[in-house]
This record gives sequence, C-alpha cells and structure tokens, in this order.
Amino acid sequence: MGSSEMGKDSNFTDEERKSEMDIIEKNENSNKKTRRRKRSSIFPRFACMRLDDEVSVVETPSGECSFDVEASQNGHAPPPPHLVVMVNGLIGSADDWKYAAKQFVKAYSRDVIVHCSDSNCSTLTFDGVDIMGTRLAEEVLSVIKQHPHLQKISFVCHSLGGLVSRYAIAKLYEQGSARRACGEEMECSLNGSTNLCVEEVSKRKIAGLEPMNFITCATPHLGCRGHKQAPAFCGLYTLEKVASSSSWLLGRSGRHLFLKDCDEGKPPLLLRMASDSEDLPFISALQSFKRRVAYANTSFDYLVGWSTSSLRRRNELPKCRNLKKGDKYPHIVNVDEATSVASHN
Repeated sequence: MGSSEMGKDSNFTDEERKSEMDIIEKNENSNKKTRRRKRSSIFPRFACMRLDDEVSVVETPSGECSFDVEASQNGHAPPPPHLVVMVNGLIGSADDWKYAAKQFVKAYSRDVIVHCSDSNCSTLTFDGVDIMGTRLAEEVLSVIKQHPHLQKISFVCHSLGGLVSRYAIAKLYEQGSARRACGEEMECSLNGSTNLCVEEVSKRKIAGLEPMNFITCATPHLGCRGHKQAPAFCGLYTLEKVASSSSWLLGRSGRHLFLKDCDEGKPPLLLRMASDSEDLPFISALQSFKRRVAYANTSFDYLVGWSTSSLRRRNELPKCRNLKKGDKYPHIVNVDEATSVASHN
C-alpha cells in the first residue's frame, strides 16, 4: 500500500513539474518577443527597406517558367499601375529574382507588379544581345496585354540582362507629341499677331507605358574586351587576348561582349548601342526613363569590372578614405549623380 501511494504521489509531482516547465517556457518566449520589439524600436528600419510583413504575396505563372509577383488584392483595392520587369544575366533564370521580387512587392504592395522574365534563360543567354533583346521585347508586350491597367514601367537588370534590356527598350520605344496651351495669361507674338502660346510636349513611351526607372547591377556596358574590364585576367595582355579569342564559347553573346562581331561590315553591336543608330534609338529610349542607375562593384567582382559596369574610367574610382554614407541611403556609400548628356548640349 505504501509503495502504491508513493507511486501516486510521485506521479502527481511529475505532472506539477511539467506544468511549471510549460509556464517557464511561455514566460521566456514572451520575454524574447518583448526584447525583439524593444530592439526594433531602438534600431528603426530605413524607409527604403521597410517591409509590410502582413502583405501576402501571390506568385502567378506568366509563361513556361516566367512568373508575376504581386500583393493579393481585396475586392476594393485598385490593381497596381507600375510594372517592374526583372531580367536575369548569363546562364540565369527567373528564379534568380524570386526572393527580390517578393521583397519588392512587400515594400510597395499597392504600387507594383513584378514580372520575372524567362524569355532568356540558361543556354538561351548564348544567343546574342540582339536576339535576346527582341525576345524580351515580345515578352514585355505579352505581359502588358495581360494587365491592361498598367501605366508605368521600370526595368531592374543583372549583368548581361542590362544589355539585353537596353536593346529591348529600343525596340519598344515610342515617341509622339502633343500640343497643349500654355495658359490664357501667357501669350506670344507670332508674325505680328497675338496667339495663344502653344507648347510642344514630347511624349516618350516604352511599350505604351510611362518609363520610370532603368536600373542595372554589374552590367558590362562597355563589354569585356581588354582594359582590365574583366578583373579575372589580372590586366595581363596575353590572358585578355586568349579570352577574346575564346569568346565563341559563349556563342553570339560572347562575340558581342568581346566586341568581336562585325555583322555585314557594321561596327560591334555594343558600340552601336552607345548612340541612336539607323535601326534603333538606343540612347533616346534610355533617356526616356526618369531615373537611370548603374550599380557597380568596386572590388571582388572578377567577371565584370568597375569601369565597364559604372561607365567610368578606372582613375575615377573614389578613394576608400573619401567614401561617405549618404543621408538618403545610409546603407550605400558615395552616391554619384551623373550629369545628363542633355544638360551639356
């Protein structure tokens, strides 16, 4: 009897201990949450990195492997008016942008729909900048047809995707003009007569949408031929020569990157893309965007050098001691706002 009673008492004690342990665990978890809240209030998030964790993101297939990412909409909210096209680089795919696309939508849930392009993936990236650019242009038109509410367009591109997108926007570029009155109080004299002053307003569109941002990350705008454009070759002439001779390994894209293409006696494609050509308005299309940003790695990028990705000479690379954090973007150093070409004219 005694032993059985002891058994009952010990069982009761074990249950008590379990309940006590559960209470302690709950208290510890609540304390951790409180500490997290305090920490987040002490270190506020930057405005451009603020995410709405409550936003549910919807991923919709848009092609064989491409997809659109947008915030799930309730019945009353208007659809987002801004299309952001994300373009992968060499041997890349739409999946390269999946995480970034979701974070982007969480940050701007009411404003953007993100399309991760897949018209040029894997070995299709060897087909050449022109062919890939044409495919991307067709893909963008297809996406816009699926979302007739769109009003604005932006491109975010990585590596070779930046060159492909520059070709695509030249294919999609539209320029029209509209005449609008300057106002009843503003009058101008024309041939001795007083007429209502009429201003010619240029309307530049990309695929019928208002061009907003064109952003490239580590894009070899100047190609990879010589001049230490590819740091992996250590600036050695022999290695750069061998790499240039082996450009065929990357198909037509390799020939374009190393400026080895001379189709029908024309200059290399990247050289033609540095100005408006007879075929396509490369620079006019690029100038139509309100903001044009080129992000470049100053070091540790062994395939795309700082000069070719930033469109700068090597001696223009700022010294480390001169780098300073900006007030607007505390996590980015040395924001260099280049003067537009138009302002020099």
